[in-house]
Amino acid sequence: MNSFIHLTIPARAEFIDIVRLTLFGIANKAGFSYEEIEDMKVAVTEACTNVVLHAYSNAQPGVIDLSFELEHNGISIRIKDEGSSFNYKPADSKGATLHDKELSEVTAGGLGLFMMHALMDKVEVFSERGTEVILTKLFGRKEEMA
Repeated sequence: MNSFIHLTIPARAEFIDIVRLTLFGIANKAGFSYEEIEDMKVAVTEACTNVVLHAYSNAQPGVIDLSFELEHNGISIRIKDEGSSFNYKPADSKGATLHDKELSEVTAGGLGLFMMHALMDKVEVFSERGTEVILTKLFGRKEEMA
């Protein structure tokens, strides 16, 4: 049976540490390694920071809705806002890289998504009404690949 934990925080930077602490507790109890938890914390922090910086105007305060779903094979973390959306275009292939580009060719806004893809096993972005990012980390993924 899947377990769901929901959290709603104000879309302000000073509340992101609550998300990181919550994620640590859930992932630790689920049996993820320290390294896997740290990777997840970086990816989730990036997604939440994007909401704080881009989703809401200063005049329009908003919230970040998060849900953590423990599944038999891992965890999915949903980060959702009701603010301004963006036009997300996923990379053409899973092996997309920035190695062949000059730094001047890379847009700063796109680096966070590349990082999320590098740290998580699956990243989904939906941007219809607000933006929803779903980050998935599977159990023991690195050990299987070694």
